[in-house]
Amino acid sequence: MLIGLIGKANVGKSTFFNAATELEVQTANYPFTTINSNVGMTHTRVKCVCKEFQVQDNPIHSVCIEGTRFIPIRLIDVPGLVEGAHQGKGLGNRFLDDARQADALIHVIDASASTDKEGKPVLAGTADPLSDIKFVEEEFDYWLLSIVGREWTKVLREAENQVQKLEQLLAKRLSGLAIKERSVFDVLNETGLYHKKPVNWTQQDLLEFCQKIRLRSKPVIIAANKADLQSANGVIAAIKNNRPEVIACSAEAESLLRRAAKRGLLNYLPGDNSFEIKSGTSLSEAQKKALDLVKSLLGRYGSTGVQEAINHVCFRLLKFIVVYPVEDEVRLTDKKGNVLPDARLVPQDSTAKDLARLIHEDLAKGFLYAIDVRTKLRLGAEHKLKNNDIIKIVSASSRG
Repeated sequence: MLIGLIGKANVGKSTFFNAATELEVQTANYPFTTINSNVGMTHTRVKCVCKEFQVQDNPIHSVCIEGTRFIPIRLIDVPGLVEGAHQGKGLGNRFLDDARQADALIHVIDASASTDKEGKPVLAGTADPLSDIKFVEEEFDYWLLSIVGREWTKVLREAENQVQKLEQLLAKRLSGLAIKERSVFDVLNETGLYHKKPVNWTQQDLLEFCQKIRLRSKPVIIAANKADLQSANGVIAAIKNNRPEVIACSAEAESLLRRAAKRGLLNYLPGDNSFEIKSGTSLSEAQKKALDLVKSLLGRYGSTGVQEAINHVCFRLLKFIVVYPVEDEVRLTDKKGNVLPDARLVPQDSTAKDLARLIHEDLAKGFLYAIDVRTKLRLGAEHKLKNNDIIKIVSASSRG
């Protein structure tokens, strides 16, 4: 899974990235600060099953802290967008070309309304974040339009000669964006374009197709950043009236808490609704003031929003579930004795055989059955998995 961070310059996108990954990148306050895309590892947060089974786990590819499991996923910080990027303005199509790799997008905006269209600082409350949302979406749509329309004459000819089905022709044009033929078919039906000859499509038809395919293939959540600033209150309320997928966040607050926790000054896990200053900790007046502001933010929104945004993408937008594969269904271990060694993120409606394939292709080839650790029941290849299932795969083949 790859989540993309998009947005214009100076909205706190790189700060969000740093807070989520603890990977240092340049965060100076001027356009094109992030010249190269940064890919790092962030984590989604779930309640681990170790407490339910009263075992002490020792994960291999994830982390469990006091019953909270953090599962790694990739995060890409796409350089800041400017209006007209699809026409080559700013760093041009490179922004969008990086974003195309992502399964879903977090659009970071400046909820304090203190940066103009080009990301330059202005008086707080005077900018228009709603227009920022619109321009980023339009850049993406027109970029898709340029891809679809690049060889439109050829598409028309092949469609007329019935060389391939229309959804196959369009999916081929969009193959570099990991857009599936099924998604194209669904959008064609949703828009009514499936029953309209491509030769009769208008430019508006093409644009509508691109808009719908973006919504389906690159779902987006808005991270209303700088929510800790006073000018953000009204802006966030206005955005929520227009967009349901909005999370108020403060990347600065999250970064502060993670750094302080790393230095041993306080107890805090990403996504917590509070923090605890460790006894005996000596804080400066500036530190106390900063933590008071963060405490106020947590009281208002329930979290800094950074972890919430990542979880929302994973479980709400992309609809993934967590499954724990084991080799010993009694001890809940792998063959080396590691307890609950792995927590796999799999798409909703994944089957037992899908899980086997994810672990190793050989397991899927020799798949015999799976075992539900809780019920001890045997499961067939097409059995659909549920969130928090603990599964043993029985196969005629080893992992190789």
